[in-house]
Amino acid sequence: MREFAAEPPIEERIAEPLCATDATVATAESCTGGLIGSYLTDVPGSSDYFDRTLATYSYDSKMDLVGVSRETLDEHGAVSEPVARQMARGVRDTAGTTWGLSTTGIAGPDGGSEETPVGTVFVGVAYRGEWGTQDSFARVRRHEFDGTRAEVKEQIARQALEDLLTAVQGKRDQ
Repeated sequence: MREFAAEPPIEERIAEPLCATDATVATAESCTGGLIGSYLTDVPGSSDYFDRTLATYSYDSKMDLVGVSRETLDEHGAVSEPVARQMARGVRDTAGTTWGLSTTGIAGPDGGSEETPVGTVFVGVAYRGEWGTQDSFARVRRHEFDGTRAEVKEQIARQALEDLLTAVQGKRDQ
């Protein structure tokens, strides 16, 4: 029987397309608390493309560090599409990177509701286009995961990197 090699982990797969495009990334993490940054720095040479991670866990840190507006937090709550979008844009712009990646969600075991059950996350991916091209964008995807708090955080962090990889490859193929 023929054996197939397992696909490398996402933190290794994201390295090549970022390096190939001379792109950089910074993260603003709420529910993952720095786990994405930890995964990225597990890869030798990640300093070529990884700039920083900000653990923006509280409302105040979301406002202070990545410019999420008080009105957005008040109207939508921290676990929302608008907040994930502002976090991704904010970390991209404050870090001056090509890409901004954000997570805001509920890792559990408490804190969920019918609308946003435990395991819900919004992942934001923001791209910096060249000035005058109007090529910049920010996209947000909602995901739901099951498991313990640690399992949910791991799934969220890996999914966020998958969402980033999809966006990077999409820009690369244009």
